[in-house]
Amino acid sequence: MSLKTTLLATLAAVSLAIPAFAEGPIKVDDAYARSSGKTAIAGAAFMMIHNQGDADDRLIGATSDAAARVELHTHKVDENGVAKMVHVEEGFAIPAGETHMLKRGGDHVMFMGLTAPFEQDAMVSVTLIFEKAGEVEIEIPVDLERQDKGGHGSHSN
Repeated sequence: MSLKTTLLATLAAVSLAIPAFAEGPIKVDDAYARSSGKTAIAGAAFMMIHNQGDADDRLIGATSDAAARVELHTHKVDENGVAKMVHVEEGFAIPAGETHMLKRGGDHVMFMGLTAPFEQDAMVSVTLIFEKAGEVEIEIPVDLERQDKGGHGSHSN
């Protein structure tokens, strides 16, 4: 393989391996999606959303062909200490110059009625919808093995 071919292949691989996306004032880092196995009918995506702009914004929705329905969810603990996932219709505020974490056990993008099982290392196309920044299209890698602090069913935020 020639040096030019090797360099182009390396550049392409590095470009695809970095899950960071920037569109206008919104930048998404460290995104990944997962489901609970090959027979799962639901999955979730987690990421860091940076608002690099001068104005506050709000993530108000998400769409994807990967599921029949995509919603913004969080975990709420009731008076009995039982955690439940709930749809957050108003979305997530992302103040100017700040970062909002979508993480396991907290705020996340929920995929319901998966059109196909999430496969390790596959990519999921998602459009994040912001009040001011509009639509931001991202490709999220599937990582079924990632172990973050806390679990999807964890009560930690």
